[in-house]
Amino acid sequence: MDYSNGKLTALVLLRLAIGWHFFYEGMVKVLTPSWTSKAYLLDSGGFAKPFFEWIAQNPTLLSINDVVNAWVLSLVGFFLLLGFKVRPAALAGMILLGLYYLSHPAWPGIEYLFPSDGSYFVINKTLIELAAMLVIFAFPTAHIIGLERLICKPRKKN
Repeated sequence: MDYSNGKLTALVLLRLAIGWHFFYEGMVKVLTPSWTSKAYLLDSGGFAKPFFEWIAQNPTLLSINDVVNAWVLSLVGFFLLLGFKVRPAALAGMILLGLYYLSHPAWPGIEYLFPSDGSYFVINKTLIELAAMLVIFAFPTAHIIGLERLICKPRKKN
């Protein structure tokens, strides 16, 4: 896929910004032993609320959820920053963001204990980041600027 310099710059900046966001969010959770998603899960809303409450109220599931969440965030961010295995990382990121959205949808009539940093109607920052991750998935740049360029050199055509 050929990109103009402007398109390539925009796509790489998007990949790096989301990569940093994921990596930092994940590492803060990994490096904070007392961090847990319990309050966030108990504050869920929408049709999937019983599922997320079930996870929060089961200590084993909550522990697994916390570890998986922190490390998937970190690894998705790490791979996006490196520009390696970007499409699988973007897919994993979209799944994670989809779960976040399902736990806290911006639908009318749902109120949460934790205040939001804005006013939303259906579309919130989580859904926007999910859409941006879809752009990264659909328009990969790691083969141009990223570790994949060094590791996966294109084969010469005879």
